[in-house]
Amino acid sequence: MIGYAVLTPFIAALFAPVLVRLFGHWAAWILALVPAFICYRLVDYIPAIAKGERVLESHAWLDGFGINYSFLVDGLSLTFAFLIAGIGFFIVLYSGGYLKGHKHLGRFLATLLAFMGSMLGLVLADNLITLFVFWEATSITSFLLIGFDHERMASRRSALQALIITGLGGLVMLAGFALMGIIGGTFELSELFTKSDVIKGNELYTAVFWLVMAGAFTKSAQVPFHSWLANAMEAPTPVSAYLHSATMVKAGVYLIMRTTPILGGTDLWETVLPIVGGATLIIGTILAVRDTDMKLMLAYTTVASLGLLVMMLGVGSDRAIEGAVLYLIAHSFFKGALFMVVGTVDHEAGTRQITKLGGLRSAMPITALAAGLAALSMCGLPPFLGFLAKESIYHALSHGGVFEWSLAITAIIGNALMFGVAASIAIRPFMGRWIDPPKSVHEGSLMLVLGPVVLSLIGLVSALSLSFMQPHFFAPMISAVAGREVPIDLHLWGGVNTALVLSVITVGLGVAVFIMMPSLRKSFDQLLTFIGWGPDKGFDQAITGLTWFAGRFTNALQTGEIRTYMRTTFLITALALLVPMFVLNIWPQAPEFPKMRPWEIGVFLFLTLGVLQVVLARTRLTAIVSIGVQGIAVALTFMMFGAPDLSFTQFMVETLSVVILALVLTRLRLMRIDRRSVGAGIIDGSIALGVGVGMASLLMLVTQGPLDLRLSEFFSTHSYAIAHGRNIVNVILVDFRALDTLGEITVVLIAGVSALALIRVRPSGDSTPGAKDLIQSDPSTKEASS
Repeated sequence: MIGYAVLTPFIAALFAPVLVRLFGHWAAWILALVPAFICYRLVDYIPAIAKGERVLESHAWLDGFGINYSFLVDGLSLTFAFLIAGIGFFIVLYSGGYLKGHKHLGRFLATLLAFMGSMLGLVLADNLITLFVFWEATSITSFLLIGFDHERMASRRSALQALIITGLGGLVMLAGFALMGIIGGTFELSELFTKSDVIKGNELYTAVFWLVMAGAFTKSAQVPFHSWLANAMEAPTPVSAYLHSATMVKAGVYLIMRTTPILGGTDLWETVLPIVGGATLIIGTILAVRDTDMKLMLAYTTVASLGLLVMMLGVGSDRAIEGAVLYLIAHSFFKGALFMVVGTVDHEAGTRQITKLGGLRSAMPITALAAGLAALSMCGLPPFLGFLAKESIYHALSHGGVFEWSLAITAIIGNALMFGVAASIAIRPFMGRWIDPPKSVHEGSLMLVLGPVVLSLIGLVSALSLSFMQPHFFAPMISAVAGREVPIDLHLWGGVNTALVLSVITVGLGVAVFIMMPSLRKSFDQLLTFIGWGPDKGFDQAITGLTWFAGRFTNALQTGEIRTYMRTTFLITALALLVPMFVLNIWPQAPEFPKMRPWEIGVFLFLTLGVLQVVLARTRLTAIVSIGVQGIAVALTFMMFGAPDLSFTQFMVETLSVVILALVLTRLRLMRIDRRSVGAGIIDGSIALGVGVGMASLLMLVTQGPLDLRLSEFFSTHSYAIAHGRNIVNVILVDFRALDTLGEITVVLIAGVSALALIRVRPSGDSTPGAKDLIQSDPSTKEASS
């Protein structure tokens, strides 16, 4: 069952530290069996998916809210799952070799497996809320992976930046999911596919689009949210290879692909996505050419590639979707291989600066071969899968109007710049004259070279075995993205056509970029230096501003004075009561003062006199005694309405409260008279009046409405039958709400003990005024701190 396969990596993560402690870095071979097993189980779904079927699996979670632990296996989710588990197999092995001897290898592998499980759950989820849970799980686990070297400030900052950007994007996306589910009447994606017209025809479609795209753009590092992805290179290379090839950064693209049948095909979709994707493509390639750190060069080309994918999905034609699908798969293979190549070079040579490396092919022939094969696919040269992807992209963009041709030019420029970067990484470190690196160089171990060699070869084999790959993977995935069956016919040689001409132009420009790389790097660096400000700096400014505001806001509210706290609390309460009733007018009727009988008027006047006595009291003790009048008035009200037990309880509580407060006053150092300025009195009085008017109006509105007796009838029916008690109020307190009552008693007990402890703590030799002092002492001579 697919649900249990998703949980397998999480279970394995629990045992990773123990296995590493027992077997050292060799434990990676044991843990790699987990993604291998998942791939083995996924093979069973290939025949059904190839026939165009869907496999659904659902487990009840929160039925009342339409939330299920449900999964959907179709061409899109199955291909993604194979990429996550398949590449994950090599990443786990690579991690064992790369971090051999590291004291925290067990923790790293445990987090990596948890991240793998989160990604599998994300791409296989059928329920939107289930998808969101796994979506945020990838943000949390990636935070731990990026910040693995937590003793370095750069690692901590990068991890926090990734978490904040992707986490906030995910929360915004959740709002879009909620609207989508409400409009469509379900949270199941498999059902929402049939509600596309309903959602796109709804007036909230624009809001749904932007909210969902906020999650996709932040996760897949689209401009202006792209800075976190490059900074994530502070993580160990296995993390970079996994994040950039098949997992986290592809999650946003996956979301766009998954929601294409639901939200796609509108003018908004076909305008925003191509523009954002095209801008990301160009900016990413410029940043890649500018850098000399091979890991950062690959990271920025990932940004560019994600932009290319978003751009093609925005175009939305069948051929554009075909190009996006093929490029996504090809990118997963060649980018995973190249990242592991760079990591191996850094591990063995001690640097990944492209200007400080050369001639490594003699010392690292296998690594050089893997780099060459992967780079050929990234350059889009035949007979690699990257060539097929680029041909499909150009074919889709060359059959359209001015807008499509402008996107084609954007794709040519971006692909040419990526060609130059790929050629530089494959040629500069390994060819040419020998440059002495910081360390003695030798070929990487089997655990380091196996992944890049196999992944680079898959990019070749998958293109040469179209008879198998096309019906089993490519066609089902393209159809799943389009939301209908899409016929495709892929060939390595499609004759001389416009797409081939554009490919030749791209190769020619790419060769020129490779030759002119030093001068282009200098020019782009000058351009970016001239611009100065960027999203990464903007992130720091935003965090600094947020911290400054939080400090000022906290200092304004948390003054250490209880008067400020009470003013703030009651002011918000007054606004919450009055604004909806008298400003927003959300109530259908205005509150009406009820008609009162003579004895009720008497109790009301008695209560009013008590309030006036509290306000006009000259001493604190008089005010406390006057407060008891309010409680007595409430007790009389209970008695008038036939609740003598409540009335008696209220009498007892008020009597004890007055006595206890009076006794407490004898132990506190307080001024006899509550001294406050006229202005403060006006402010406090206005707030108190607002709360009183608001609460009274609310109660009058509630009592004016129809009385729902269902709850009363329930307690009347079941109090004796279930709880064996005839006093309904008592039964409610000690049976139906027993834990609530226990909690209230516990809170009162803790508050009483705490108050007693505070009262008993006073400086040695200090004399506390007694009750007589509080009543008779002259305030002009009896000054004390309030």
